[in-house]
Amino acid sequence: MKFETPDLTAQNIEKLAALFPGCVTEGPDGHGGLKKAVNFDLLKQLLSDAVLEGDEAYEFTWVGKKAAIVEANKPIRKTLRPCPEESKNWDTTENLYIEGDNLEVLKLLQEAYLGKVKMIYIDPPYNTGHDFIYNDRFEMDKQEYDQQIGLFDEEGNKNFVENSESNPRFHSDWCSMMYPRLMLARNMLSDDGVIFISIDDVEVNDLRKIADEIFGASNFVASIIWEKKYAPANDAKWLSDNHDYILLYAKNKSLWHPQLLPRSDEMNSRYTNRDNDSRGPWKAADMTVKSYSAAYDYPITTPSGRIVKPAQGRCWNTSKENFEKLVLDNRIWFGDNGDNVPAVKKFLTEVQEGVVPMTIWKYSDVGHSQEGRQEVKKLFDNNGFFDGPKPVRLLDRMLTIANLGTDSIVLDFFSGSATTAHAVMQLNAKDGGHRKFIMVQLPEPCDEKSEAYKAGYKNICEIGKERIRRSGEKIKEKNFLITQNLDIGFRVLKLDSTNMEDVYYSAQEYSQQMLQNMASNIKSDRTDLDLLFGCLLDWGLPLSMPHHSEQMEGCTIHTYNEDDLIACFDANVPESVIREIARRKPLRAVFRDSSFATSPEKINVGEIFKLLAPETRVKVI
Repeated sequence: MKFETPDLTAQNIEKLAALFPGCVTEGPDGHGGLKKAVNFDLLKQLLSDAVLEGDEAYEFTWVGKKAAIVEANKPIRKTLRPCPEESKNWDTTENLYIEGDNLEVLKLLQEAYLGKVKMIYIDPPYNTGHDFIYNDRFEMDKQEYDQQIGLFDEEGNKNFVENSESNPRFHSDWCSMMYPRLMLARNMLSDDGVIFISIDDVEVNDLRKIADEIFGASNFVASIIWEKKYAPANDAKWLSDNHDYILLYAKNKSLWHPQLLPRSDEMNSRYTNRDNDSRGPWKAADMTVKSYSAAYDYPITTPSGRIVKPAQGRCWNTSKENFEKLVLDNRIWFGDNGDNVPAVKKFLTEVQEGVVPMTIWKYSDVGHSQEGRQEVKKLFDNNGFFDGPKPVRLLDRMLTIANLGTDSIVLDFFSGSATTAHAVMQLNAKDGGHRKFIMVQLPEPCDEKSEAYKAGYKNICEIGKERIRRSGEKIKEKNFLITQNLDIGFRVLKLDSTNMEDVYYSAQEYSQQMLQNMASNIKSDRTDLDLLFGCLLDWGLPLSMPHHSEQMEGCTIHTYNEDDLIACFDANVPESVIREIARRKPLRAVFRDSSFATSPEKINVGEIFKLLAPETRVKVI
């Protein structure tokens, strides 16, 4: 097993080879060998009518964009180590809380969750003018940036470029941080999936251009305005900033449609039954329209004998013949005295069951920042810990619009205060669903002077995990009779270096004798559970399925998701144990190299599985 995330560049070359096989050739790999490469000159020739020539093109770029794209496709040798001791309901939960840099975590999740996530919500850093914590390797330092944008001349003297030392560099850093993460996030969305991204005025324009490029401008759905404050900030230097944006994109707009919002009691109260119509409550609707048609401009005589016509420049919205049918069907209202201008009766039973979502979300409907802070304070004994966490009602609105199934997966890879997890559990409690969440958060240290640090929380992840624990218990307590099977747990996984010793990946630097002297190619601090989850990542299996361990002739046997995978990492595994594993006919079987004392024993394993379980894929680490 290679224990390496997919090389997306190599995969793209394979896709290109399927379309234009003659354009894929061989080239040096930089290590004395060969690798597949693209002959771009020939590709240009084949696409001669569609290849851009010259410098003019409609595009959005910044310093470091090419490096950001390369970084998104570059494979890594990392793993996710399970932490049952920090988890809640490890054996039964299907939720995940992952600690680590979200770029690397997204790479590790590519195989297991490719096209499986229905909704993504992220609340990334807003880039308020200071360097931010996601300082990826491909970002440039200030000196390198200054050189690339021409801040210095050929002799090293500084050119005069107004305001070039601040905003442009930070915009480029921010764009380079977001671009690869969104590239990988798109891969994980299902074809009918959607992504919501919170942002403010500073980067909304750049984010829109980046998202248009990654998701396609045709898949842009809306730029939602969220009223995040309920009062003006009187200390504002210019105008009070009372809103944020939420950009909404679909993976494939033709396959996704928003779920309608539930009608409110206030909306329904507008319908009454003033004439005791057997069809129920109704409201009067205007019968005139602006789009004038002479055929629809005719006089109407009311029951009181008054003759009425549409206002100047307007006409009725139906023909005279159809109007008469509506009168016979008691669908026209002339007022209590029969003297009003006619109106059409719209019955409550005939309106659609929900309301089309609008692009302006008022705090009265979805909450404001202060509400989000109060929610956290109530959970943590009146301690806020976070500045401006998103309110649960805001996430509930997104979860509703996303048109989730009852078992959909929701991902948030800038998890922060874990409002998304809170909202998913609350929605499940409301309708009995089994939606799963995946939270990803960098373990950013808390300031030692902060209330969170004083309360014992060393990093943001510790607060987020505790918020999920506390909110889950409150939800279950509040809805005890209907939440017996509610999943309020989560498995904690932490990003770490590969389980394999470095020599495993650079064997050409060592002699055969040196290799023979090494006891193991696996790091000494890694457990069976570490190895099992490393195999799950490499094989692209979900990380939330049930598993159990059993003892068999002194060996520990790990079974994952009812024989999806059976693993044994003990040394010198008896043939009888191997035969028993083969008899169970798992889809996959994994052993450790040290499980076999000799090469013939390793070969014998293959023969055993060929005989007893020919469909099983067997691998060795």
